[in-house]
Amino acid sequence: MRDKTHHIYLDSHERKLLIHSLVELKNQIIQQGRYTDCIDELIFKVINAPTERMKIEYV
Repeated sequence: MRDKTHHIYLDSHERKLLIHSLVELKNQIIQQGRYTDCIDELIFKVINAPTERMKIEYV
């Protein structure tokens, strides 16, 4: 069965907040002595994700 793909649209502030939160989570996991491979992959994907300009219309 195929894995589902999810798309998230973030502005620059939300993207910074997401990266910061993932780094904080990684630091907590390191303090517990656990592996951080999954978190590293997520951080890499968020940083290297393509940016797309969208026009937002407010009604």
